[in-house]
Amino acid sequence: MNRAEYELEFPWKSPPEPGSPLELRPGLYWLRMPLPFALDHINLWLLEDQIDGQRGFSAIDCGIADDPTRSAWEALFDRAFGGRALLRVIATHFHPDHLGLAEWLARGGERQRWKAPVWMTAAEYEIGRLLCLAGAAEEQPDSEPQCRFYEINGVAGEEAARRARARGPRRYASMVPAVPSTYRRILDGESISIGPADSPRNFQVLTGFGHAPEHASLMCDGDGILISGDMVLPAISTNISVYEIEPDADPLALYLESLGRLSTLPPDTLVLPSHGLPFFGLHTRIRQLQQHHRERLDDTLRACAAPRTADELLPVLFRRPLDEHQVGFAFGEALAHLHTLWHQGLLGRTRGSDGIYRFTRV
Repeated sequence: MNRAEYELEFPWKSPPEPGSPLELRPGLYWLRMPLPFALDHINLWLLEDQIDGQRGFSAIDCGIADDPTRSAWEALFDRAFGGRALLRVIATHFHPDHLGLAEWLARGGERQRWKAPVWMTAAEYEIGRLLCLAGAAEEQPDSEPQCRFYEINGVAGEEAARRARARGPRRYASMVPAVPSTYRRILDGESISIGPADSPRNFQVLTGFGHAPEHASLMCDGDGILISGDMVLPAISTNISVYEIEPDADPLALYLESLGRLSTLPPDTLVLPSHGLPFFGLHTRIRQLQQHHRERLDDTLRACAAPRTADELLPVLFRRPLDEHQVGFAFGEALAHLHTLWHQGLLGRTRGSDGIYRFTRV
């Protein structure tokens, strides 16, 4: 447990095993699925539901498309569903651990037991489907824009090409092999009723920005529960990155604004995050995350007393060893902190004769 976690309250001290649901509230279950990364798990949520008179379940988020996750879901279908169907799949955003198995779940797993719609915000659906189709295409899209994005931010040629390959659409499609051709759009402020007709839970959609284009968290006022997705995590900070598709973006400002919206929720809200343990202490955690980014912005500003590229900032902001998967996230986050200070007018950005962007304190 890190220092920040000591200020939070964790009602459940350990997670369920893959394929074994843990009931947190009547009809609300916590699932955990493995991930093959340093961040080795994702939390998913299963709710008893009723749609058009049919009783079954709604799932929130999916896990990536790999054999261990499919096996865990199949075990759930056989042991916990009791012959009932999955009635809908709600994906908080397009990232592989959240959307990877959406199409597979929607058609009922290996035995295609049912047909269920996938519910998402429009931006998340469109980007996920675009990346999936691009990655599955026989002719891969030109990786030059992504490679050039790394190069102009200080990554040397061969390393830039390697990073571009590691984060390209083929990698995405390996974890999200299919996205349904149709979906049901959800909107900010919309109320989604989940549960039996005589005792439903009403969840309000709260869209957030910075981590993903139109991330959907779900707040149930009646139960005091926030399914936060990746917007608020108890032990790690949510990745906030600049990407080549929007090279001058300021996602950190958008994320901090979104955190401000979440800080208006009741302080006794039970937060169900996508990684880590469910916790109480939403307002405390928001303050911690805001402070974390203030400190990283201060570090960035000090480092830019002399001209710095985004790549040169990695050892300043990340003082631990990073694996290949983590380096891509770290680079995007370093650029996000630079861009916030640049957009605020505290840093200047110049492009040298070598074509590389460098940031300097004004």
